Amino acid sequence: MPLGPWRKKNKSTKEQLVDNEEVSGGHAGAGSLAKSAVNGAGLPPPPASQRPKLVFHTQLAHGSPTGRIEGFGNVKELYAKIAEAFNISPPEILFCTLNTHKIDMEKLLGGQIGLEDFIFAHVKGIKKEVEVRKSEDALGLTITDNGVGYAFIKRIKEGSVVDGVKVICVGDHIESINGCNIVGTRHYEVARMLKELPKDKTFTLKLVEPMKAFERLEPRSKGAKPASETKVGTGRGTLRLRSKGPATVEEEPTEFEEKAVKKVDDLLESYMGIRDTELAATMVEVGRDKKNPDEFAMALDETLGDFAFPDEFVFDVWGAIGDAKQGRF
Repeated sequence: MPLGPWRKKNKSTKEQLVDNEEVSGGHAGAGSLAKSAVNGAGLPPPPASQRPKLVFHTQLAHGSPTGRIEGFGNVKELYAKIAEAFNISPPEILFCTLNTHKIDMEKLLGGQIGLEDFIFAHVKGIKKEVEVRKSEDALGLTITDNGVGYAFIKRIKEGSVVDGVKVICVGDHIESINGCNIVGTRHYEVARMLKELPKDKTFTLKLVEPMKAFERLEPRSKGAKPASETKVGTGRGTLRLRSKGPATVEEEPTEFEEKAVKKVDDLLESYMGIRDTELAATMVEVGRDKKNPDEFAMALDETLGDFAFPDEFVFDVWGAIGDAKQGRF
């Protein structure tokens, strides 16, 4: 639908982060623009015989032999292939990083894998239950998800409420909030739930931290910083995984795409308390050939109607895409 009062609206327009509760979603990590139209996103996955014949190497991040995986078309299938390679259950995998065994939020596997990237799978480790007093409106968390139902902590803001609770760490999977199981809940919903917790009250988190090898234990990290220029893909192009539709092999993103995605991801954080580069990439892809904001808004509603983006946000995203096209960043 066009912009205006008749468009479906969010409860609020521009807000502070859910206590810096960004959501990166699902895709937790870097996203790349597809060269094909997004209209194919609703198509069923192609048969295995028609998928890209690509082989990737993988290890468990806490230590394991090297496995070889192939024949996957989305993140869920990727996790199943990794689990099969190491004889574990797919739900044991919390998230994956590319080219490092460390819990490095800049190297999260999202919608893009470089054709020569090495995949490290981080599996469930110690469970913990933590009580936190929400003494400020913002908790100081950034939330992302792995694309298959697990929300986890991507970043902890220095000096924030959560920063003072040393048992909470970057990479921890949030299993429940005040006894409410949130497995299967998307990052933006988890961010909203945390934001809506009453101030000056104590709440309980059940967390699962990634398994660590003893020799790899490291000091607590604050996690990824937004607006990083770190690139994940390193190979001869990338494999883009989609939540719906087939995976596609694409060229490395152009300068326009990288700048536009980064700016839109920053806007997602500012307005909605989430970070999600794959979502940002999809929005840029939707808007790159649209002639005006109304046309862009209608395309967003058709492609990403579940989000109900505020009008202000849509205008700013449209402007950001236009700035990137003109090289104004």
